[in-house]
Amino acid sequence: MDSVPAPSPPPVPYDATARRPHWDELPGALRTALADRLGAPVVAVRTAGAGFTRGFAGVLDTAAGERAFVKAAPAAGQPHLVDWYAREAAVLERLPAGLPAPRPRWTLSVAGWFAVAQEAIDGRTPRLPWDPAELTATLAAYAEVTAALADPPAGLVALGLPHLADLARDDILWWGEVAAGREPAPPLPAAARGRLPELVTLESRLPAYAARGTGLIHGDLRLDNVLVGGDGRAWLCDWTWLCHGPAWFDLTTLLITAYASGLDADALFAHHPAAADAPPDALDATLAALAGYFLTGAAAAPPTASASLRAHQRYSGEQALAWLARRQGWA
Repeated sequence: MDSVPAPSPPPVPYDATARRPHWDELPGALRTALADRLGAPVVAVRTAGAGFTRGFAGVLDTAAGERAFVKAAPAAGQPHLVDWYAREAAVLERLPAGLPAPRPRWTLSVAGWFAVAQEAIDGRTPRLPWDPAELTATLAAYAEVTAALADPPAGLVALGLPHLADLARDDILWWGEVAAGREPAPPLPAAARGRLPELVTLESRLPAYAARGTGLIHGDLRLDNVLVGGDGRAWLCDWTWLCHGPAWFDLTTLLITAYASGLDADALFAHHPAAADAPPDALDATLAALAGYFLTGAAAAPPTASASLRAHQRYSGEQALAWLARRQGWA
């Protein structure tokens, strides 16, 4: 294969993708209830800039020095977010202690809104291109998670979590839909044009490979779900999509931005413990499936999502496809 590619920045920085309501736009009853639960008036709010939903998310500071990260959404207008926030709270309550993940605090429902409070992590979203030290810290954090969830804790299993193999069949295998004429073909870079048969073949292998995973995985391990603290430690956030599956799937989703940063993503994948039991072409099958998922999804982003979602799905799909094309010798 050729040398690593030049860095390719995203269309919008990952810490500036969100379009969220401001604190003063939340119902007064909700703001009062949050302050009461925190035990003092809220005197400062730092709204999260990362993410692709339109729910409220931010760090609240009180007059008494209390801090919490709070997510909130209206049950009537965004019921899917209410479900997601409740699911994440249930997962965080059951994660093994000591993992690089925020600890849950409490939930409340008031004024037609649902809110969940978590430990406030003093950190920021990594920037692209990846700083090598920050990526190393993130990969180390995921190695901790991989080891802790390889034998799933009973409390998490009791949640009835989905299996990646089933999700792949239902949500990720898109090139087959394109080939069958049930989905329009997304625009493709020159290196991948005429490669639809190969893409269909590669992505079709993912469900069988994913079924081999006996542990639990984060399920949405992207750069914008990472916070790096002032001490250099990385924290993994947004645990809504925890599922049964092989750890190398998360590793692939994370390393798409490492490839886009001009780093040797192949070596980073091969040397990480999460890839120890990956089939030889698991990385290629996952990149093919993710490229189809992102590129077809970019044409149908929901109106309740951030306006940046389509651009970032297209970017992620293009980078996944470019990485795959390089590995396959198509470029």
